[in-house]
Amino acid sequence: MIIVTGNQNVQFSVMDTEDSIRIALVEDNAVNRNTFFQKIESHPEWKIAFVSTDGTECLAELKGTPFHLLPDVIFVDIEMPKLNGIQTIAIAKAIYPHIHFIILTVFDDDEKIFEAIKAGASGYLLKHESHELIFDAINSVLHQGGALMSPAIARKTFQMLVRSPAEQKNKESNMPDVITEREKEILQYTINGYDAKHIATALNISVLTVRKHIANIYEKLQVQSKAQVMQIAHKNNWFKT
Repeated sequence: MIIVTGNQNVQFSVMDTEDSIRIALVEDNAVNRNTFFQKIESHPEWKIAFVSTDGTECLAELKGTPFHLLPDVIFVDIEMPKLNGIQTIAIAKAIYPHIHFIILTVFDDDEKIFEAIKAGASGYLLKHESHELIFDAINSVLHQGGALMSPAIARKTFQMLVRSPAEQKNKESNMPDVITEREKEILQYTINGYDAKHIATALNISVLTVRKHIANIYEKLQVQSKAQVMQIAHKNNWFKT
């Protein structure tokens, strides 16, 4: 199988075996994608499930992949167009709780660390880390039930954890930027149990318009049911109760 990473001059051939550990990468920078694959290509038991250049593409790949072929581990960049890495993990983790997500980024600020952990990340690595640390991260999340972080990230996390709980209480994940203000209104009504007819009455719009907005929400979040939308919204505390 040949994986094209977005840079048409770079291709990676991957062996597909039953014992392979399936890995995916979500990264919009072609150079960083190339560097990542150079670090893992020495491990023949690792199979590349897919490569995405942004969060929405990743969700679409997951939605279209049979369950038994889903990745075991997904490395995700933070800063990407459309859906950033943290938003992508927050949505995907609610639908695919068995998949492990590891942040792979150049950022080490406290707020992003907190948001990534809350979203469901199993690890947080800086992009310059060695292939040995990437190997340890995969081994840790799959076989030891642990979460591996770069040393610099671990220090930041410790500092974050010793702060007063009041400083972190009730922090909520931001809703993805691709969700419009009108869609947020409709999503909130949906979470509160309103059907399309009652939402239309409340917002003074047609039922057809409401259904179109709901379809857009489903597409943007890559979900197929109201239950999945509610699961994601509640998990990420998008609407205070």
